[in-house]
Amino acid sequence: MTENKGNIEIKNVSKVYPNGTIGLKDINLDIKQGEFVMIVGLSGSGKSTLLRAINRLHDVTEGEILIDGQNITKATGDKLHKIRRSTAMIFQNYNLVKTSSVYRNVMSGRVGYYPAWKAALGLFTKEDQEMVKTNLSRVNLLDKYYVKARDLSGGQQQRVGIARALMQEPSVILADEPVSGLDPKTTKQVMNDLKKLNEEDGMTIVLNVHSIGLALKYSSRIVGLKDGRIIYDKPIEEVDKRDFKEIYREAGDDSHLDAGDDVEAD
Repeated sequence: MTENKGNIEIKNVSKVYPNGTIGLKDINLDIKQGEFVMIVGLSGSGKSTLLRAINRLHDVTEGEILIDGQNITKATGDKLHKIRRSTAMIFQNYNLVKTSSVYRNVMSGRVGYYPAWKAALGLFTKEDQEMVKTNLSRVNLLDKYYVKARDLSGGQQQRVGIARALMQEPSVILADEPVSGLDPKTTKQVMNDLKKLNEEDGMTIVLNVHSIGLALKYSSRIVGLKDGRIIYDKPIEEVDKRDFKEIYREAGDDSHLDAGDDVEAD
């Protein structure tokens, strides 16, 4: 359990890129421990920018972001390292070393707990080696322990990414369109894995997604972005599918409203 860790406060955050493009504008968002928040919107709406700002893969232009009361926007050195360790990231493109084994890819999530020289030499404790097995078991991939990442399917690679994230012992998992391009069956497996972490471990999950169908099935709260601004924020109990027409109006149709409706939650 995360013991009431996993709280995110985003205060008056804006992001302007060097070319003048506005990525985020006046974002205020308070995410509590144990929420499963899905961020929806068109491509270019600011979803990925917001997610990457939370663990400071992007610096913001204005405002501040606090993880469990710690200001990540101003943290440096060891303090920044520790805050980032508590906010694991799952990437759309898996971000694995394809020529390395599943074991090595998962263990890479643990290097933040070691001096650089020990990590480079692979001097990991027996306890952490056992943790790899435990986390691979949680995503049903223990039998792929010695397999090269390149020999896995896309869904299996993404589940390796989840196991790697768990090695950080995070209180927050950030997932940047983790099921983009996956078939419905594999999408269901990945989303069920994330939902289990949310429900059983109390982890805060913040996930970007295009599919309103997935958002309705898995989230506890839906946040809509448009042009870098929050235009929608409701708990799932208050959400109506018709609410999303404004979010996706620029698409010219309502195709996003049905995406993912063939994926059912267990």
